[in-house]
Amino acid sequence: MMLATTKVESLEQFLRVFSSKGLEKRKQHGCKGALVYTDPVESDRVWVLFDWSEDGFKSFVADPAVPAILHEAGHKGKPSPARLVGRYSA
Repeated sequence: MMLATTKVESLEQFLRVFSSKGLEKRKQHGCKGALVYTDPVESDRVWVLFDWSEDGFKSFVADPAVPAILHEAGHKGKPSPARLVGRYSA
């Protein structure tokens, strides 16, 4: 699992591309699923919890087809992965 955040121009546009072209490209790089959250403070920020390895994510962002998909989705910048600092059982 990994967490990433990004800012978007339009949530609706982001979700449309994320659930179509983005989904197919993520699958190619080993992503098994994702949960999308909106930020409670910044209305243009989304957080995505991926069922994905860090290596798969790195491979995805290095794919030459990805910048066009991110642009179409309305990203204001590159997605930023959060750094895992702990794991606890309960």
